[in-house]
This record gives sequence, structure tokens and C-alpha cells, in this order.
Amino acid sequence: MILLDLSQVMIATLMISLGKHTNAEVDESMLRHMIINSLRMNHHKFSREYGPLIICADDTNYWRKDIFPYYKAGRKDARKESEIDWNVVFKSLNRIKAEIKEFLPYKVIQSDRAEADDVIGTIARNEGTLLNSEDKILILSGDKDYIQLQKFANVSQYDPTRKKFITHNDPAAYLHEHILRGDRGDGIPNVLSADNSFVDGIRQKQLRATKIAKWDSGEVPIDQETQRNIARNRALIDLSEVPGSIKVDILRQWDEPNTKTRAQLVSYFMKYKLKHLMEHIGEF
Repeated sequence: MILLDLSQVMIATLMISLGKHTNAEVDESMLRHMIINSLRMNHHKFSREYGPLIICADDTNYWRKDIFPYYKAGRKDARKESEIDWNVVFKSLNRIKAEIKEFLPYKVIQSDRAEADDVIGTIARNEGTLLNSEDKILILSGDKDYIQLQKFANVSQYDPTRKKFITHNDPAAYLHEHILRGDRGDGIPNVLSADNSFVDGIRQKQLRATKIAKWDSGEVPIDQETQRNIARNRALIDLSEVPGSIKVDILRQWDEPNTKTRAQLVSYFMKYKLKHLMEHIGEF
């Protein structure tokens, strides 16, 4: 199967469409064409080897904000300072996402208060095998958070924007270090630093590789505050930590048969004047 991170693909497509002109108006028609064409190209390129395309979508009000109020908080401020009118962008992207759900022949999985990461992580962990399997799983996203899932022998990752596979020789070690170092993009500090480090502009305490090595060897004990921060970061980063009720809902949707077909594509393409896509309808 192919698990596609829809938000990541949409935002990457948006930035390509804008190029250096970040103050330009969003052309929804062009953006629609580029996103739908990206889905077509990736399905056509990989479905023969990996099977059906499953679109994994973000919901809203992420559950991670319940346990860490500062989760992705910095993105809101960055958008305020941006030349891009993000209110207009998200309205366009939400319309296109609704169209994908209604008209395209792919299963779309979106679970209440979950992110695409949760959907992909839950399915990959449920279907992943530690030995090579004919049931291959391809994750379509440039997000390195998914490296942790490469511990399964049948899981691969491809960045559709840079058009290259993402690989790592030790996914478990990558996850371990990711937890310790945090994730600036998601507003998660390293384990030596306070919860509000990024939001309040507090300089993080430096976490050296030598310190990590001493922790790992047991040479230096981990103090209580750092242990608390490790638990904080693990809950936010490790995709095995997705709440049970969300996992159940994702797997329920995953088990449901996909009843969608290409039948509705012609009317959709005609409505939005997607002539080029009409010529490639068999590739969806």
C-alpha cells in the first residue's frame, strides 16, 4: 500500500506554485490542478509495485496539544509574519481536500483530533513486519519523523517533492536521538530545556553528543527533570504513543472497503476544467 501524507504534499505543492513570489495571490485553480496531478503521478508511479494509494489527512485540534499546549504554537506566529495570506490558503486547501474525499477513487482516512502522522504510524505499525514481506508499504512524505517506521522491513519512504527515497541505517537510534533533541519545527524543545523554550524565546540548553553517550552507557544518571522531559518528548514524537481510541478509529477506517471508483472523475474534471487530467484519467 501507499500511505500519502496529504497536508505535507499540499503545502509542498503550494510552495512550489508560489516560488519566490510569496506575496502573490493564491491561484486556487492552478493549486487544485497541481495537487490532483501530484496524486495521479505518484499513484501511477508506485501503485504497480506497492498497491493502492491511501490518503492520510490531518484533522483539527490535535490531541498532542492536550498534553503539550505549546505544540506547533510557533507556526501560528510565523504565519502572521508571512506575506502569504494563510486564511485564504487554508480555505482553498480545505476545499480541495473535500473534493479529494468526494471525487477521487482513493480511500481517505482522517480521524478526530489526529494528524496524518498518527494515521500513517498506526497503519504502518499494524501492518509492518520485521522480516521482508511481499506486502510492501510506501510512505509518501518528506517528513523525517517517519524514519522511525523504517524499523519494519517492509516499510520504505519516498519524498515526492525532492523525488528521492529517504533511508536510515538505524531507525531505532534515530528515534532515540530525535526524542532527546526535540523537534524545533513542532515546537518541542530538547530534554534539557523548558516546555516554553520556543514560544517565549528562551535559549535551549546545549545537549552534546558526549552527554547522550554517557546517559546511554549509564555512566551518568538522568536527573528527574530530564526524565520528565524525555517522557514529554516521547509522547509527542514516538508514533507508538498515539492514544488507543485514535488507533482504534484509524484501524476501523483502514478495514472498511474502498467503494469509490473513477466513475465520478469525468464530471469533476469538467466542472473544474482539468483538461490535462482528463487525458490521463486511467492513471488515477
